[in-house]
Amino acid sequence: MPQPPASPHFLRKPTNWKELYFYKKADVLYLLTKHFTEKYLHRSDRTIDQMVQAARSGKQNIVEGFSDGLSSVKMEIKLLNVARASIQELLEDYRDYLNARHLPLWDAAHPRHSQLLEFCRSHNNQEDYTPLFSKFSDEELSNLAITLCRQVDRMMTKWLEYSEKDFTENGGITERMTAARLGRRQTQNEIIEAQAHEIEMLKRRIAQLEAENKRLSNK
Repeated sequence: MPQPPASPHFLRKPTNWKELYFYKKADVLYLLTKHFTEKYLHRSDRTIDQMVQAARSGKQNIVEGFSDGLSSVKMEIKLLNVARASIQELLEDYRDYLNARHLPLWDAAHPRHSQLLEFCRSHNNQEDYTPLFSKFSDEELSNLAITLCRQVDRMMTKWLEYSEKDFTENGGITERMTAARLGRRQTQNEIIEAQAHEIEMLKRRIAQLEAENKRLSNK
């Protein structure tokens, strides 16, 4: 006989966001930005709050996105897009800093560009970057931050493409609950049919036993 169905799980499997490279790099960006603004911007400069809040928003909305994403793919996508927009805003702030002070943006032609790019690709943790904060100049830190911002943006773009595809194919919690209800209903119908069949078989067996008992009694 079919067994009763297990309790359906509507929530998605949690994502270990602490191990995601784009979260780790966003965390570095927040620490870097706090150090940078404290050291290189005047205390009265309103850009300090803007840059620190953008860096914090990038990090925190990743955390909130994956937390809310357990029950809502739409909310995960929305919050990750907010995080991505914050990182893009932070990138522009660092570009503006370089432009305003006539400092170079390290493009592909710059002699240190490829080295910096490779370093950021292969390093993700706080301890990889924090020793550089006190050693690097404002030009170096700005280009480091810009490189990290670009890498976080690309990584998040790929993740969002995957999430949007998953939502299109599998739906959110509402769709999963509907599918679970339909599956449970089908299983329950199968159990009822099996029980009815078993009852019918028992009735036949009882009738056979009664007939056999009657035959033996008449001998």
